[in-house]
Amino acid sequence: MITPARLRFGVVGDPIAHSLSPALHRAGYDAARVYARYDAVQVPAGGLRAFVADLLPVWRGLSVTAPLKREALELATRVSERAIRAGGANTLVRTDDGWEADNTDLPGAVAAIRERYDGPVRAATILGAGATAASTGLALAELGARTLRLLARDPSRAEATAEVLRRVEGVVVDVLPLESSAVVGEVVVSTVPAAAQTEALVAATRDAAVLFEVVYDPWPTRLAAAAAGRGQTLVSGLDLLVHQAVLQFAMFTGHDGPLDAMRAAGEAALAAR
Repeated sequence: MITPARLRFGVVGDPIAHSLSPALHRAGYDAARVYARYDAVQVPAGGLRAFVADLLPVWRGLSVTAPLKREALELATRVSERAIRAGGANTLVRTDDGWEADNTDLPGAVAAIRERYDGPVRAATILGAGATAASTGLALAELGARTLRLLARDPSRAEATAEVLRRVEGVVVDVLPLESSAVVGEVVVSTVPAAAQTEALVAATRDAAVLFEVVYDPWPTRLAAAAAGRGQTLVSGLDLLVHQAVLQFAMFTGHDGPLDAMRAAGEAALAAR
């Protein structure tokens, strides 16, 4: 009797040992009864093209994290419009003629925010200015924000992200130093490490309706704890991770991603740390 080959998927990046993606996707396979395997593989910057070239045909998709998102974009034979807009891809799906690159961080962020908050988004502040700031900024623009403020530890290095966001018609983007704590808008997104979250920054986020903390480990961060204590709507990095993973799951397998099972697996994995 010939049994079907077990499909292979994985997450690549450096570092990668901390990733919750294996827990999420494996739980999804169990819930949806998909015969597949998902692993975390450390691939350093500059190494993605060679890694992908050596993959056997049984490998059907990759989740891509830092520092490889731009490399994923560059090696693909087809690239989605949203990956182009974001300037990076977090998803690679094997096709008949190569690899298709996509970005599920953008729709994942939209879904994560709307799951917790249904109010208006006219303006927003993003703490940090890296790849995650770009994708969440595009999500905020999709939700209606027409003023986006980037607070960056080094404003001179924020221009690439600012330029991505300025390409959205009708959106005004400004860049200020993180230490200015000059927060505006209904939503504050924090993409900065927990160590960079000062008391001044915590105080400055007081009036925002929503605090979206993309860091999920350690949890809670200073910003997340303050938002929860003040009764603000709190969107977590796990919310983002789960929603973007559900979209990846569907692209990889052709099955709807089981949101509840994947979220429960993420929560359990975090609790065990």
